[in-house]
Amino acid sequence: MKPMIILTGPTAAGKTSLSIRLAKEINGAVISADSMQVYKKMDIGTAKIMPEEMEGVDHYLVDVLDPKDEFHVARFQQMAKEALECIYAKRQIPIIVGGTGFYIQALLYDIQFTDTKMDESYRKELAKIAQEKGNHFLHEMLAKVDPAGAEAIHENNVKRVIRALEYYKETGEPISVHNERERNRVSPYRFAYFVLTHERPVLYDRINRRVDQMLEQGLVEEVKKLKEEGYDRSLVSMQGLGYKEIFRYLDGEISLEEAVYILKRDTRHFAKRQLTWFGRERDVIMIEKQKFENDDAILQYMKKIIRDRGIVC
Repeated sequence: MKPMIILTGPTAAGKTSLSIRLAKEINGAVISADSMQVYKKMDIGTAKIMPEEMEGVDHYLVDVLDPKDEFHVARFQQMAKEALECIYAKRQIPIIVGGTGFYIQALLYDIQFTDTKMDESYRKELAKIAQEKGNHFLHEMLAKVDPAGAEAIHENNVKRVIRALEYYKETGEPISVHNERERNRVSPYRFAYFVLTHERPVLYDRINRRVDQMLEQGLVEEVKKLKEEGYDRSLVSMQGLGYKEIFRYLDGEISLEEAVYILKRDTRHFAKRQLTWFGRERDVIMIEKQKFENDDAILQYMKKIIRDRGIVC
């Protein structure tokens, strides 16, 4: 079984700096499990790690796709597996870093994705329903046929809601049943799965301060430039936190003050959903930062577990 380390947790928990330190100590390389940092030209709103911050540590799946490209869990899994082969060939230890829990689950347990045929006409019909009647109405359609699936998928994640409805129509089976079957798979890796977090008030304060910092760094200008280059707000990449809110401001729908308020609020809600997801995952090792004196202590704790599990010597 090949080695793998996962370092995840909610947004603004401090994963990036810790991952760099860990990688330098164990000859590791980082694979980003972030659904937005994969895109070029989107640096500030994604809190993307920049080359000078990598400190010589190899990073994969960062800054590689155009914002018009589609990026989903199956594509992440494929690209991450290719990155794993490169890392293993260099005799390095892969460290999967990011907060997109479904992506991590798909890679760690080698989840097999359905190859059912897509009904384009039904997909367009569902997209039209979402546009005309709203995301909540579409989500209620899913709740009627797959309550567990609806609970796991947020109503604003229209793409996944549509896919779940498609899957039910194609197979007669709720997608939640398929996902539960897949998540019970045994991982082909020898791994340690760390979840880094803070107490809620501390985490939420860090999120608010991060948003303020993004604005100071030029988030509005970044989104404005993307808009000027023809990137439409309907793109999957532009649905990311920080981009959809500023697009609404630039289009005159809300004030900048309202956009910032919504961004902070929705990012806090997103962090809460991340914590719920990771709390339900198997085999996770929770690292509550307030229980450690500093990052040095966290690093030593992680290294001991990694050694005890035979991931590194």
